[in-house]
Amino acid sequence: MSATFSPWMRKAFSTPRLNAYAVAAGQDAGHAQRLYWWNIEISGAFYGPLHCLEVALRNALHDVLRSKYARDDWWIVAPLQAHGVALVGEARSKCVRRRSGPPTADDIVAELSFGFWISLLSNNRGSQYDRRLWVPVLHQAFPHYHGRRRDLHENLETMRLLRNRIMHHEPIHHRDLATDHRKIYRLLGFIDPVAAKEAFVLDRVPEVLGYRRAVCDGTRPPRF
Repeated sequence: MSATFSPWMRKAFSTPRLNAYAVAAGQDAGHAQRLYWWNIEISGAFYGPLHCLEVALRNALHDVLRSKYARDDWWIVAPLQAHGVALVGEARSKCVRRRSGPPTADDIVAELSFGFWISLLSNNRGSQYDRRLWVPVLHQAFPHYHGRRRDLHENLETMRLLRNRIMHHEPIHHRDLATDHRKIYRLLGFIDPVAAKEAFVLDRVPEVLGYRRAVCDGTRPPRF
């Protein structure tokens, strides 16, 4: 028997979207609706930690590249691959559309996506970033990391995919979110342990994870 959602939910959120929650809830409509609300709540809780990781990564890489090339617009002379050059061009174009004057380097840095910064650590076949960027400069952005670049890149890419699911309002309830949460702080700690410690104090992800069962069984009202 299929779960029956509130008519307003089916109209607002669509039956195909809600069906995924019905399957996860064993076709229990009440459970499925509450799981939907909890998914929004936990997604919101992850916003802060992911914000800290993304902005810290961006600034750490920008700082070492700016120092290496002795200019704020280091992407003009850095050995970026074609995809990276294209992303910089897109960021510049967005800045131009949004501002009346020429964009500053800081404007472009802020516009560049999480994916762009992670791509600088890429280990894709044919990438020359290891020899031309990681070895001479980018490793300096992670003073507390002593592992392989490949592992660092893969872990950051996992966080990018989590971020994108959250920003596109997709389900994340099926993930091992406790592991995702630990990974965010481990990665942030590679950049700046103090930032990781201070951000964790403000973090409510463990709290929201802790009452998932209560929300889904109806003994605690969902909140977001």
